Amino acid sequence: MTSDTRHIAKADFIEGMAKGMAVLESFDTERQRLNATQAAERAGLTRAAARRHLLTLAYLGYLDTDGSHYWLSAKVLRFSGSYLSSARLPRLLQPTLNRLAAQTRESFSAVVLDVDEVVIVARSASVGGQRLMAYGLHLGARLPVHATSTGRVLLAALPRAEFSAWLKGRELARLTPKTTIDHKAFRAIVARVRADDFAVASEEHELGVHALAVPLRNMKGQTVAALNVVASPDRLAPDVMHKDLLPLLLDAARELRPLL
Repeated sequence: MTSDTRHIAKADFIEGMAKGMAVLESFDTERQRLNATQAAERAGLTRAAARRHLLTLAYLGYLDTDGSHYWLSAKVLRFSGSYLSSARLPRLLQPTLNRLAAQTRESFSAVVLDVDEVVIVARSASVGGQRLMAYGLHLGARLPVHATSTGRVLLAALPRAEFSAWLKGRELARLTPKTTIDHKAFRAIVARVRADDFAVASEEHELGVHALAVPLRNMKGQTVAALNVVASPDRLAPDVMHKDLLPLLLDAARELRPLL
């Protein structure tokens, strides 16, 4: 899991690179096109600095521009492509996801935590079966941690003090009418997930999407990722889920543990 508590010596920190990455990360699904003023606001830079970074990123081919606004180019996919082709975790998980999808005709994903989002690092959709997938769900997709089954599993794996620090002062965005945004209620949900060792999230990220997740742990007992299935509400009803999908996910997690 990625943490925001890492440290680096001041002499080793390249501030210009950090600012450039902040500009690059200012593009998202909410704002696909930005001008220099908008990029400056999102990246926390002056307009002049943001403009220089935008021009440099466009020159390097990571942004396209019409002279006023900028947007991500296909070249940024080199990073995700290199990760997915070389990283150990996706390669280990993919065969299991494929098997589960073929066995159940449901859609499965594996995700990791990145501060306030979960990132899909492997996925497998059913062929010829139900395709109950959240909008835009794909490899590399980033989803809000508080409203997803996988995010709650990964938050429950954090030490309690670290989870409290993560939640303190954080606004939990309301994504649907069913999203839990109250801190006390959200703490109770994470505590329940910690006790149950699985999480169900129904229509909290997107209406019509219901998901079940379990942690993926290594042999040291550390949670390194989360595995989830998107299924119909009927299949996630407690009596059916405990007989069907939950044992399937738990068995997969046990099988994967020696590999992680």
